[in-house]
Amino acid sequence: MKYWYVYIMANKPNGVIYIGVTDNIEERVKEHKLKVYPKSFTAKYNCDKLVYFEDFENGKEAEKREKNFKKWKRVWKVELIEEMNPSWSDLSTNWNLNFNKIRDK
Repeated sequence: MKYWYVYIMANKPNGVIYIGVTDNIEERVKEHKLKVYPKSFTAKYNCDKLVYFEDFENGKEAEKREKNFKKWKRVWKVELIEEMNPSWSDLSTNWNLNFNKIRDK
C-alpha cells in the first residue's frame, strides 16, 4: 500500500517552518536536506529538520490536511509539533537515507 504524508520541516526549535505533502517522504526529506532546489523556501531558510509528519492512505486527504495546516495560526502549528516532538528533534535522523542518489524528476 502506498502512503501519503503531510510533514513539517524546520530550521531550529520554534524557528521557521515549512509544511508539505508527498508520497515519498524519505526522498522528499533528502531533497530538503541536500537543497536540491536552491531557490526554494526550505533552502533559503535552511529548513532541513523533519519535526512532524502524518501518514494517509489517500492522497486527496493528505492534500486537504496540508491546505488546512497552512491556514492555521502559527501557535497551533507549534502546539501540534510539540505534542509529537517536544524537543523539535529531526525525526529523520535514524532513517539511514542514501544521500548518494536522488530520484530522477
